[in-house]
Amino acid sequence: MMKQIKRYGWTVLGLVAVGFSVWLLYQELQELSLDELWESIVAIPPQNWLLCLSATLAAYAALAGYDRLALLHLRRRISLTYVVITSFTTYALSHNIGAPVFSGSLVRYRAYSAKGLGAAEVGVLVAFCSFTFGLGILLLTGLVLIIEPGITERFLDVLPIQASSATGFFLLALVLFYVAGSALRLRPLRIGKFEITYPRLPIVAQQLLIGPLEIIGAALIVYFALPEAGNPGFITVLGIFLIAFSLALLSHAPGGLGVLELAFITGLPEVEAVDVLAALVVFRLLYLLVPFVIALFVVLGFERQQLVNKIGARRNVLT
Repeated sequence: MMKQIKRYGWTVLGLVAVGFSVWLLYQELQELSLDELWESIVAIPPQNWLLCLSATLAAYAALAGYDRLALLHLRRRISLTYVVITSFTTYALSHNIGAPVFSGSLVRYRAYSAKGLGAAEVGVLVAFCSFTFGLGILLLTGLVLIIEPGITERFLDVLPIQASSATGFFLLALVLFYVAGSALRLRPLRIGKFEITYPRLPIVAQQLLIGPLEIIGAALIVYFALPEAGNPGFITVLGIFLIAFSLALLSHAPGGLGVLELAFITGLPEVEAVDVLAALVVFRLLYLLVPFVIALFVVLGFERQQLVNKIGARRNVLT
């Protein structure tokens, strides 16, 4: 019984989160027509579409940097092209499936074991990449809460601004502690069953750059797709994106379906709901759906090549 709960628990939770979010979203948008949504999408200027596409490429380039840094930490050399394709496929699947354990571990294991990495090394790589992402979240959230402490009032009007600022400084202190741990070569970090040695200081410096860059790139897609009218500025959009994306991850909803939309519509009352929804349609198209389709073809091609290699090896043994 417990095994079944562990196996299907997160899936059920994700489906419940999707259902509840979609229901709340329906209450917000029940008077919205598809024609209005289409008009908002068409109204996005061509140059903004190009900017959204550029932001998408920057975000996925940063995601490839996660894997590259992890391999540097492991002192493993793999061609950059292979790393970029593996990283792209991994994240394109995990963003849509909503099962990072499956896509993050299994897909990477299939790809990197073909290059000689063992299961333990892949485990460290997955944990390292997750930690780099978390580091980016902490750093950017801390900065946003200090620069724009009123961001929390868009969701909860109960916390004083001083509390938001204090939280921001606390988050930055956690990041500083991590940097100090690397500089002072403190004892390894333990995350579940995995043990991660503090990376060398040059790698930590790159983590502090790559982690935020991916999140900023993803948030810029939404920012460039929003209309100028009522747009509160990038820092606010970034703060809302951090909150929305974190809620989507916690909900385990596939692709954050419904959760992202509800959080953004709640956090951007000064922008027409139809325009917010149109911006998120662009985000889902460029950041989620198109990469997902491409990733499926990459996986099929990889598995086909692996099968061809196995058949060829067997023939060589027989001859």
